[in-house]
Amino acid sequence: MQIKELKAVAEGLLFASGDEGITKKQLERLLEVDLKTVEHIINELKYDYDHAERGITIMQSNDTLHLTTKPEHTSYYQKLMESPQSSRLSQAALETLAIIAYQQPITRAEIEDIRGVKSDRPVQTLLNRLLIEEVGRKEGIGRPILFGTTKDFLTYFGLKSIEELPPLPTDIEEADVEQEADLFFERFQEQIDKNSDS
Repeated sequence: MQIKELKAVAEGLLFASGDEGITKKQLERLLEVDLKTVEHIINELKYDYDHAERGITIMQSNDTLHLTTKPEHTSYYQKLMESPQSSRLSQAALETLAIIAYQQPITRAEIEDIRGVKSDRPVQTLLNRLLIEEVGRKEGIGRPILFGTTKDFLTYFGLKSIEELPPLPTDIEEADVEQEADLFFERFQEQIDKNSDS
């Protein structure tokens, strides 16, 4: 594979790795090249992003590489976050928010046990929207972070306290759980949409 193609694949891998990012060792393994080649590719990508009119750059945190937006464009991203179109949360974020609201304080691992899938991205989205926050650490191995809802969450949903959350149905068959959850999340999203319009 030529350097141009390797650069394109590396860029795609950086994008696909999302918030978690990707290490140089992972790139070595996935691209089937040595570390020197990986570093050459990363340096070329950095050069491209820094010397062209591009909106993204590569950030390195410890050994992990991330594609990220350029700090000088922050005011535009702020406008996007404040626009009504961006207020709609994804299904994954809604599920995660509902789990945290009803089960708090809760760890990311416990959220993932309930959802059955990794939840790094929805948790990060909710932290960025200030709907959840770190509320402490759980006793035990690794002392994982505990998450809970914020005052902004209560304000956003027009609640005085967490006790005002509607009760979860208790008399549903296991087969109906997924359908009931979907309805709950739809109602949750309708409330978000209503609040963003007002």
